[in-house]
Amino acid sequence: MDVRAGDEGPSNTIRVLIADDHPLFRAGVRQRLADTDPAIDVVGEAGDGREAVELARTLQPDVVLMDVSMPGENGIEATRRIKTCWPGVSILALTVYDDEAYVAALLEAGAAGYLLKTIAAADLAQAIRRVHEGEPVLSPSVARAVLRRFTVPRGSAAPAAPWGVLSEREIDVLRLAARGISNKQIAQELGLSVRTVHAHLSRMFSKLGVASRTEAVVYGLRHGWLLLDDLP
Repeated sequence: MDVRAGDEGPSNTIRVLIADDHPLFRAGVRQRLADTDPAIDVVGEAGDGREAVELARTLQPDVVLMDVSMPGENGIEATRRIKTCWPGVSILALTVYDDEAYVAALLEAGAAGYLLKTIAAADLAQAIRRVHEGEPVLSPSVARAVLRRFTVPRGSAAPAAPWGVLSEREIDVLRLAARGISNKQIAQELGLSVRTVHAHLSRMFSKLGVASRTEAVVYGLRHGWLLLDDLP
């Protein structure tokens, strides 16, 4: 365990917890992020899922970089526990596995994005910023195949309507978010400002108890509010 408790840093920093069972990999990610973006502050490191949950409780990070395969409690279960207790924490999976089943399991557990460890440091820093802002981090080539697993099967009981939970405009934003486009593009599609789109997303996240667009889309698919045709 490596913790920098009490070092809060500037208020505009993004507090990151790294969960991976390889100390050298954690040290490398910490150094690369420090070299790439000084506003990203690695506040702790965990060597397994159980330790990740404990450090999420004590450090309250903004983003957790989560490996899938770790001794003891794995990254999928750790993600589920963290999101259940602290839904505002964004989980970004960082792993060597690109299997569709792993991606789906992590998204179902509440991960906001999924990246391979082959990613460049600058791209990882950008991904951390994106999930911190609620943006999706999931390759379009993978998104449709994975997200279709969450769609309501044909012939099942009629799903509950989103009205009464989300406003009509929030539903419009959710359907466009499911296409994987940026907040700026959503704003252009709806004739809104980017600030207004952010406001709609923030209210939607609060109502659904999620912290990212990816989680909101998975929620919408599982409740039958979104169709496969809404995906990219």
